This record gives sequence, C-alpha cells and structure tokens, in this order.
Amino acid sequence: MKVLRTPDAAFQDLPDYSFAAHYLDVANPDGPPLRLHYVDEGPRNGNVVLLLHGEPSWSYLYRKMIPLLVARGHRVLAPDLIGFGKSDKPAMPRDYTFERHVDWTSDWLWQLGVSNITMFCQDWGGLIGLRLVARFPDLFAAVIAGNTGLPTGGGSVTWPFRIWLAFSRFSPILPIGRLVSAGTARGLSDGEKRAYDAPFPQAKYKAGARRFPALVPVRDGQASVAECKAAWKVLEQFDKPFLTAFSTRDPITRGGERVFQARIPGAKDQPHVTIRTAGHFLQEDKPEELVQAIDGVISRQITKT
Repeated sequence: MKVLRTPDAAFQDLPDYSFAAHYLDVANPDGPPLRLHYVDEGPRNGNVVLLLHGEPSWSYLYRKMIPLLVARGHRVLAPDLIGFGKSDKPAMPRDYTFERHVDWTSDWLWQLGVSNITMFCQDWGGLIGLRLVARFPDLFAAVIAGNTGLPTGGGSVTWPFRIWLAFSRFSPILPIGRLVSAGTARGLSDGEKRAYDAPFPQAKYKAGARRFPALVPVRDGQASVAECKAAWKVLEQFDKPFLTAFSTRDPITRGGERVFQARIPGAKDQPHVTIRTAGHFLQEDKPEELVQAIDGVISRQITKT
C-alpha cells in the first residue's frame, strides 16, 4: 500500500482554522501504520463531543462549531478520516473499504481511551460513526445524526445519488472546494473553498474522495451489507438519547431521519431538530443550531444525573 501525506505547507493560513494538530498512528494490517490527524480542544475533564465529517470534507467543516462547544466546557474531538484532511492518504482507490475505515477509526478512538461520548455525525461520518456505536455502545452517551444514514442494501438509488456516483468516478476533475460549496445554502468564500482543496494538492491525493461514494452499501451484494445489518441489530437496542438533525435542502438524505426515529429506541420522545435553509453540509450553514442541539443533549443528561 502506497501512502501519501499532504505537506504541512498546504494548510497554512486557512481561514478560522488555527487548532493545534494532534496525531495517532492507527493499525493497518495491509500496510504500514497510518497517521491519523485530529483536533482535540477544550478541558480534559469536559464532556467528550466527537464530531465526524464525511465526503469529501475534513475537520475544517467543524471550525465554527468547535470554539462554541469548547466555550460551553466540552472537550471536542474532530478527526480527519484516513484519506482526508491532514491524515494519511492511501494512494489507490482499492485501498479504501468501508470495513477498513471502521477499523482505522475504531483503533484511533480506542487509543484515546475516552468514554461518555456525545457524537455528532454527518454524511460518511454517520456511516462510520454509527458502526462505532454498534461496536462500542458502552462508550457512547448520546448520538446526534445529521444528513446521513446506514444503508443495508436492497434499496432504490435516488437520482441525485446516482449522479454523484457517476460524477465522482468519471469526472476528469474533482473540484473539492466547489463541491462542498454547492452542498451549502449560503455558498463558500474563495478562502473557504481553498481550505477544502488544501488536503488535495494534486489529483493523486483524491483516491479516497473518489472512492467513498461507491462504498455506500445501497445494493444487495455490495461489501459491508452484512456488517451494517449486524450493526442495526445493536442500534435497535440503543436506548440512550438519539437525536436527528436533518436539513431541508439535502436532496440525497432528505427524509432519512424517519428511519432512525422509527428503529432506534433512544430516539423516542427526543426533541429532534429540522435545520431549515441548510444544505447537505449543514455545519457550514447552521453551526449555532447544531451546537445548541449537542449542548442540549448533554445538559439534559447532566440534569437527570
């Protein structure tokens, strides 16, 4: 496995992103250990908030939410998935599988030794994050899921997702910053788009970004269908607080919150949030509302105890 590492110079002077860099090496049975980058801000004894990004973003997506959560006394962890951000990037599309990502992220989380975690997850951060909850349910105190899902095959593939599948695979150019901007309601500044482009100084760094859409197990027979079905069996017993925070302007995941609300016991009678006038990347459009939802879950848990 050939592994690429984006030069540090690519991340200089990014707007609103001055967090200290932290790194851990994660086990990689198919090659050398991989260096995973993460943000770790706030008091060590604060309630742990885990923020998981998706495709094709990185922890920069949470730059507005992190200081707000820290100001409320929480410890905030925001990793860059392998293949994204400041984390190592295996060079070939075949290097990326759903199961490898679950294992890589699990190893990172286990090494940190944290517990009582409140997780917010979006896009692929949800697919991977919910598998973490199923693998380590005792580590999690609450979950807030936004614009995500956990498919198990057998479903119809929406036209917006089919278009994204084709574009990510066949487009000669994958303009990351422009794609993230198109997934917001407000649109991004040139500086913000440059920040999303920063992890990918050349096309060869984008293998993960190109591969991720094809890994979503939407059809029977795809890899990870069985593993996701097994995860759902655990999630269907998860009775800790589970909130949904889906936006109204995401053509791919709109309505997906109903599945979580119907199948996960912890979602019953929760104050689920509808984020209006926000796109797929709702963290860019409505960071304050998401912070309120996350902080509210933690505050209610503290009040109960």
